[in-house]
Amino acid sequence: MKIINKSTNSDIQRINQIYKVLKKNDFGYLIEENTFFKTFPFLRNRKINEEMPFVDNTVPVRIRRVFEDLGPAYIKLGQMLSTRPDLVGIEISEELQKLRDNTPVTEFEEIRKVIESELGQDLENIYTDFDEVPIGSASIAQVYTATLKDNEKKVAVKVQKPNSEEIIKTDLRIMKFLALRIDKYINKTKIYNLPAIVSEFEKSILKEINYLEEVRNIEIMQSNFKSIPYVYIPEVYNDYCSGKVINMELIEGDDLSKVIEDESGKYDKKLIAKRGTNSFFKQIMIDGFFHADPHPANIIIKDNNTICYIDMGMMGILSEGFKENLAELIMLLVNGNADNIINQLIYMDIIAPTQNTPELKEDIDDLMKKYYGNKLKNINGSIEDLLNTMIKHNISMPREFVMIGRGLALVEESGKKLNPEFDTAKELKRLSKKIVTHKLSPSRLVKVGYNHLLELGHLTKGLPTTVNSTLSKLEGGEITLKLKLEGINEISKQLTTAIIIAALIVGSSLALFADKGPAFIDIPLLGLFGYVISFALGMYLVVQFIMYNPD
Repeated sequence: MKIINKSTNSDIQRINQIYKVLKKNDFGYLIEENTFFKTFPFLRNRKINEEMPFVDNTVPVRIRRVFEDLGPAYIKLGQMLSTRPDLVGIEISEELQKLRDNTPVTEFEEIRKVIESELGQDLENIYTDFDEVPIGSASIAQVYTATLKDNEKKVAVKVQKPNSEEIIKTDLRIMKFLALRIDKYINKTKIYNLPAIVSEFEKSILKEINYLEEVRNIEIMQSNFKSIPYVYIPEVYNDYCSGKVINMELIEGDDLSKVIEDESGKYDKKLIAKRGTNSFFKQIMIDGFFHADPHPANIIIKDNNTICYIDMGMMGILSEGFKENLAELIMLLVNGNADNIINQLIYMDIIAPTQNTPELKEDIDDLMKKYYGNKLKNINGSIEDLLNTMIKHNISMPREFVMIGRGLALVEESGKKLNPEFDTAKELKRLSKKIVTHKLSPSRLVKVGYNHLLELGHLTKGLPTTVNSTLSKLEGGEITLKLKLEGINEISKQLTTAIIIAALIVGSSLALFADKGPAFIDIPLLGLFGYVISFALGMYLVVQFIMYNPD
């Protein structure tokens, strides 16, 4: 990485710009009173009494304005930090959710150059008509309407503003440099691990400014909802897409905010509330691939009450294990048992066993009493209070969990506006129960057994090499082996029984896959019998182990 004193003039100008924005929002003292920043020659002579306009606002509001004033990269960084209340606190997190782009609209001629450069053709050869007035403008992109020439399809054209990538990469370079130096020289910031935050942000924003990533996101969403008739994902025209341009189907309809305000009776609001909520729950609990910002502006409602998601540049991804653990956690939250909730959070590696204190249990108990008596009808409030409790006890929640919480809050808010009687928690509980039940289903157990079989196969392949290497080291005197032979016969019996049980489980799993022979409730009896024998032998092994190890 470049040293700041040898960096380009543009980097130095940008750091000066950052200083002025901090000063404008009454944060200049962060630089002026810190000896670390005085090592930069161009900041050394800055004076605290240097005249700059002062904005009399709360700290969270001023922090938000700093991000807005600094432009695209910092707006995106602020949006990411809004999902980390464990780092910045609830108040700042909530304020950063209000971040808005204040960048001016780019002239059409500049946009035309980007389109023609990216798609390799003149604009007139691609479109029969192109409205030069954007229907949307943000810090990085502008969106236009047009008609494709080869198929006469009406499209929304999303175009990245000129030099956006270069500006973002310059800011990333400065962020990484400052994060490393601040982390090294300012001890009280080490707890935040600034280099890791910037690294996470860099991966996120570089994906977001590569529009081919968004195209892939759209295609995944199309696949996930192909069997759901009340959810529609716009078509993408891949021949007219690149890293900086997307041409997708123009959706006719009203965004959700307009539908909420509509009093004409054109839309079935109760139905839309249920469909919107269920479609988002499906993304989280079943697909593990969800829209990271289900804001009303990013949801369009078609005439037949169909839900249509747009703007899929930022998506959340959950592993199979995280989905199942989340479903179990939600069930426990609904049932209101503090001990079980804490144990689940420990199992999910969110809480360390050493953090399981009586004070934490007491706080979660209070939380359960507050919401359990009301049958958990306020998901937003319960998640916010749970986050506050975790922050109070210095427990860092996974970013995915916070993103889900934010998404659920947006969905619940929209659902309540559409239908004040809609019970969001009831729908969430129903789907969570379905996921937990699926985890214990025979098909799921077969899948787990098959995965273990594959792992066993990998282990078996490497076993000869490992044994040969170990024996060679023994022969060469590199390993000293001491054995206590007392009770070796009993241990051998237990080991043999364990191997037999493992073989039975694997064989039974394969029998279930075979789908042949007599069956009981669609489960092959041969496989079921194998599992019963395995269970009996397992219980025998446990009893023998207890008898052999009474202590």
